[in-house]
Amino acid sequence: MSKPRITLILGGARAGKSRFAEEAAEAAGGGLVYIATAEAGDAEMVERIRHHRARRDERWRTIEEPLDLADRLATEARPGRAVLVDCLTLWLSNVMLAGRDLEQETAKLLNVLASAAGPVVLVANEVGLGIVPDNALARAFRDAAGRLNQEVAALASRVVFVAAGLPLVLKDEPRR
Repeated sequence: MSKPRITLILGGARAGKSRFAEEAAEAAGGGLVYIATAEAGDAEMVERIRHHRARRDERWRTIEEPLDLADRLATEARPGRAVLVDCLTLWLSNVMLAGRDLEQETAKLLNVLASAAGPVVLVANEVGLGIVPDNALARAFRDAAGRLNQEVAALASRVVFVAAGLPLVLKDEPRR
């Protein structure tokens, strides 16, 4: 079986998604690019970013891109190089908080993913399994995240749900 072109890794907080995604990108072979969408807005996030960076070795080139993900992917996704995006959910939050047109940004991202020339691994949180949020913004975010995950999963040739560090393959199609 050929290696997947687009892989989506879903799961809850601290479920092992990023580590699993790093292994999937490394398995693709070639160069490794890590596109980080997080911004270090507080001490906790600074520590999370430090922890993620410490796990990656010198083979990885890290790019911080909180908003213009589609443009960066269009530049970076090419044969012989695996690109890991960590994470779609933070990117979505950044787009919403910046007041950007979510439908337009999502459509642009999906178009780039559909034509990506090299393997792309995307990490996203599954936020729809818990309590219904008590405010409109949080509900809008949860709903937008669910829709984004569905749209990316439809494009992906491989979708994996990670819980407690254990992968559950939801979709595994041969490369088209």
